[in-house]
Amino acid sequence: MALLNLIAAYLFAAMLWLLFRTLKITILTQSPGTSPYQLDCPDRFLYAVWHDSMVLPVFGGRHRFTTALTSLHRDGSFVANVLRSRQIRTVRGSTRRISMVAIRELVETLAGRHLVITPDGPRGPNRTMSSGIVFLASRTGREIVPTGVACSNCWRWKGTWSSLLVPKPFSSIVIMAGEPIPVPPGLKKSELTPFVAKIQEAMDQLDQSAKASIEGRTQHGDAARINAHSNGVS
Repeated sequence: MALLNLIAAYLFAAMLWLLFRTLKITILTQSPGTSPYQLDCPDRFLYAVWHDSMVLPVFGGRHRFTTALTSLHRDGSFVANVLRSRQIRTVRGSTRRISMVAIRELVETLAGRHLVITPDGPRGPNRTMSSGIVFLASRTGREIVPTGVACSNCWRWKGTWSSLLVPKPFSSIVIMAGEPIPVPPGLKKSELTPFVAKIQEAMDQLDQSAKASIEGRTQHGDAARINAHSNGVS
């Protein structure tokens, strides 16, 4: 069963890799040094990516320092195998139930690497921020980079609680990384809510900005264009 899962995951990843070769991919950052694809990125971050949008950043560029937190649920092993095919390391677990011992182990595992978390996974509600990533930032000292994506023409593959966004061939996509959000150390669970709301707002705004960019309605404000190409997947 595990072998079939692995084969299916790598075939799925290969098809998406070919699909992304046809796309026009634009990557925008609001702060220098926050692209997970950069070789010379001086800092390491916690990236928040909505569950339904994760295909775009996974296949939108070449990952060198990325680790992703994947669920312990049945579909988590399939997702982990897809990510490994893209040179993304994986850690199985959940920010909803994490001990201090697990956090220390996670920090050791992540030395020199970014961590990507889907803050509305693994069971939703869709595009609703949970407090887990804020708690983790408070315990690790890492800043949170919110993200937003948009696609000019896409499929939505319906899942149990969210629909996976998959670009159609020869469409355009925009991936945006927002300003890093610092979280004070040692926050109690009762103190996480304002930061959860702040990240939720940032994610919502970035999605709107990415959509506006696709539609040609903005000049990107102070966002720095770090890459714009037609086949940036490697």
